[in-house]
Amino acid sequence: MLDFLSFIGLLVGFLVVVAMVFISRYKRCPSDRILVIYGKTGVGQSSKCIHGGAAFIWPVIQDFSFLDLTPISIDVDLRNALSKQNIRVDVPSRFTVGISTEPAVMTNAAERLLGLSLDAIRTVAHDIIVGQMRLVIATMDIEEINTDRDKFYTNVSHHVETELKKIGLRLINVNVTDIHDESGYIQALGKEAAAKAINDARVSVAQKNRDGSIGKPKPSGRCGSRYPKRRPWPTSGKQKPPSSSAPK
Repeated sequence: MLDFLSFIGLLVGFLVVVAMVFISRYKRCPSDRILVIYGKTGVGQSSKCIHGGAAFIWPVIQDFSFLDLTPISIDVDLRNALSKQNIRVDVPSRFTVGISTEPAVMTNAAERLLGLSLDAIRTVAHDIIVGQMRLVIATMDIEEINTDRDKFYTNVSHHVETELKKIGLRLINVNVTDIHDESGYIQALGKEAAAKAINDARVSVAQKNRDGSIGKPKPSGRCGSRYPKRRPWPTSGKQKPPSSSAPK
């Protein structure tokens, strides 16, 4: 009887330990992270990525880690980028990137960024951004880069994000702080545009003044006649006003 009770006690203890192990291997994924399960995850899969859910991690044959979704700010002080006109420009800018939650891109992040610190990820992304910005600037004229910022942002975003996805990142924001060149070409364009705007404003004011003077009525005599109004003859005195009738 004692041996039977001991056996039951050992069995219950074993089951409790197994249950605790299984409970500890059930992992929930916070919304600001990606749960990466690696090991034996399936045929043709190097890892399994979960965002905003939970999964059971099998002991011995599987393990897990997390990828942080915190946005990463990257200052890019781009210097001497060669434009399409062979004019070198400086384009200091700031990019914000983060690990993507798209299924296919998450797998890239698990394969290439797992275990790296945020600073190491920032360095890798910085090199990619600099290369793609130089590529975009080389295909555009200075006038396009300086005046058509929307087109410049679109080109940069497209090229940068395409390359960032290959390592599991996505582009969140682009902010170009300034664009200038050592030769002063952009400054000369600005002065030319300002002079043209001032000249156009002067022409417009002169045109409006001329149109206004034409529209004003001219000074006229009685009943709108072009002859001046006559003064009345005095009623007293020797002199009489001439008769308006013709002599007979």
